[in-house]
Amino acid sequence: MDSLTQLFGLQGKTAVVIGGTGVLGSAFVDALTTAGAYVVVVGRNEEAGAAVVAKCPELREFFRADSTSVDDLQALVAHLKTTGRHCDILVNGAGVNSPTPFLEISDEEWDRIFNVNLRSVRLACQVFGQDMLDNQRSGAIINVASLSAMTPLSRVFTYSASKAAVLNLTQNLAREWAPHGIRVNAISPGFFPAEQNRKVLTPDRVEKIMGHTPANRFGEPHELAGAMILLASDKAGSFINGANIVVDGGFTAMTI
Repeated sequence: MDSLTQLFGLQGKTAVVIGGTGVLGSAFVDALTTAGAYVVVVGRNEEAGAAVVAKCPELREFFRADSTSVDDLQALVAHLKTTGRHCDILVNGAGVNSPTPFLEISDEEWDRIFNVNLRSVRLACQVFGQDMLDNQRSGAIINVASLSAMTPLSRVFTYSASKAAVLNLTQNLAREWAPHGIRVNAISPGFFPAEQNRKVLTPDRVEKIMGHTPANRFGEPHELAGAMILLASDKAGSFINGANIVVDGGFTAMTI
């Protein structure tokens, strides 16, 4: 166990999980605290944030912020400094979806989804990345993409486009910041039932998903923990940069 702790342990690290009150976001929080990191859970819902923190109050705190507000994100950086901490691990996990048919997508809907799914990632990477660079600190940034970033899925046009952009941004930043010791990677979950995709998971769609998933089931949030800890660790994941780890039960391995 000592060797595993040395390889995967995150003791002494501070992680910021944006979107940490959601189904998948809270699973990321669980994974990081299990590995020993102190986690700042970032979201807009204070009640949901308190519930996540209550599971492990000695290693968690909640910070209310809008992920699309640069002022809120800068306030979080300032808050960390007052507590003697800094962000070692940034997880961009905020996301929204909509099942609107393509010809019915409005500018408002397109902008809303891109604002949360892409703009928030860009802003957080700029704010926390700048802080890492200014203070000459290494770090790990983990962006949550989607299998739809690589294989566009029907009924989620805007979501797929926004996640493809997240994946491209991840790879570009990995190249840009590698000389500074900042690793930027992505996790692409497959089908994990959460608030953002429940409207899309109609009975006929579920049947098609199961028929295309070798595991023949949905993913459980805790099954993202291994990928998260690997990418967050500066030992086990030290040479992983610009990667996209797909956790989808084999969905993208299927052809016919």
